[in-house]
Amino acid sequence: MDDQEYDLISQQILKLTGIDLAHYKVQQMRRRLTGLSSANAPSVAEYCQLIKKDPDALSKLRDFLTINVSEFFRDAEQFEILRTEVFPELLKNRPRLNVWSAGCSHGGEPYSVAMMLEELAPGQNHRVLATDLDDAVIAKARNGGPYTSADVNNVDGKLLLKYFDKPDNMYTLTDQMRKKVTFKKQNLLRDVFETGFDLIMCRNVVIYFNDEAKDRLYRGFQNSLRDRGVLFIGATESLLAAAELGLTRVNNCFYRKSSKESAGARPARAAKV
Repeated sequence: MDDQEYDLISQQILKLTGIDLAHYKVQQMRRRLTGLSSANAPSVAEYCQLIKKDPDALSKLRDFLTINVSEFFRDAEQFEILRTEVFPELLKNRPRLNVWSAGCSHGGEPYSVAMMLEELAPGQNHRVLATDLDDAVIAKARNGGPYTSADVNNVDGKLLLKYFDKPDNMYTLTDQMRKKVTFKKQNLLRDVFETGFDLIMCRNVVIYFNDEAKDRLYRGFQNSLRDRGVLFIGATESLLAAAELGLTRVNNCFYRKSSKESAGARPARAAKV
């Protein structure tokens, strides 16, 4: 894929999905899109026409770009840290937590958190906000599924019986659990963030973002956290400039916002495109 073809497909993707590839690592994205387009059309130009006319092809492209994963309690070791260390510490000071799952995909992550909070501090009306760029995955998440056996493989048997129904050998969240998560569409690199969160989860979302986009995003998250709030990132990600951001690493994948921002931290700014 040459520069002209990459510009063409980038423009089409922005128009059809709202995803701006200017915020992504060019060489990695060019390589990935070359493989995807060549597997589905004879040329990049024809692939652009395909995604314009074929909703299924466009949906597959969107999934390809946003890495949608529906697995519950993904990365069990990190969720155990969340259950035994992070949440108990947060709950000491705030009985009702405000949590944001950014890039929630099909809902496995925010529902996992909602189940965990209901077990740790039941009946407290915790708020779990879940956002994603993709209308289709938000619709599935809002409906509570259905999810496959592989999706719920990491869910404890007791939680599976308590919070899921199983019609037609697929798993669907109960009405009670679905009401505990609020879903909405959001572009992380364009839209203004809410503030006042005790926990923000953004895992495996930024792996193809360029450094400027990552910096902007993490500064936005830092600004959206309460003092002593926690940012939970992916197992393969790292925050090398955590101190500059006013964040302190407290465990693998977890960073706490300082009560007073470090002198070197710059104010977060709204994302613009």
